[in-house]
Amino acid sequence: MTYSSGIRNIIFDFGDIFINLDKPATLEQLKKFGFEHPTPEMQELALNYEKGLISTAHFEENLGRLIPQANPTQIRDAWNAILKDIPLHRLSFLKELKAQKKYRLFLLSNTNEMHIQWVQQDMGNEAYQDFKQQFDHFYLSYEMGKRKPEAEIYQQVLEEQALLAEETLFIDDTEENTIAAARLGIHTWHLQVGKADIIDLPKFLQ
Repeated sequence: MTYSSGIRNIIFDFGDIFINLDKPATLEQLKKFGFEHPTPEMQELALNYEKGLISTAHFEENLGRLIPQANPTQIRDAWNAILKDIPLHRLSFLKELKAQKKYRLFLLSNTNEMHIQWVQQDMGNEAYQDFKQQFDHFYLSYEMGKRKPEAEIYQQVLEEQALLAEETLFIDDTEENTIAAARLGIHTWHLQVGKADIIDLPKFLQ
């Protein structure tokens, strides 16, 4: 898989592209409180929170109601358990890519306020702001009121940044999200965790 020299814009996902995730971790934590699987109500609550349709306070209050066995700290810890580290080699790669000034760089993440607050605290505010500044724009689903793979979220990025789909590469670890972007004419890379790393990107950009 290679991309033509016509690529001028790169849109990156965040989770498992830059920050390592432990996707089963939240459910594993919830099992301690008797939940083998999230209920439909939990799933709807999480979806609405990721789209910014409800506040963090509302989310925590209602999740606490659904998990009465857990206290607020346990709920927050379980929710954030998915988040791990951002390897330094990925940050170095991003800075090198930015310094080349060959591409406009964007981040487009399905995420929520609590997760971003955790990332900011874990990295430290200075490092977090430095990370953000490597991108021309930082798009977060809960600030946009929409989420991947909805077509509208990709269209918003293209329109607001005056990007041509055929000059844009979108990278995500979730195939459903790359398929949706490809339908709009955007070049895509479904990065499969464990088989590739974002630092492999130069191999494909020729």
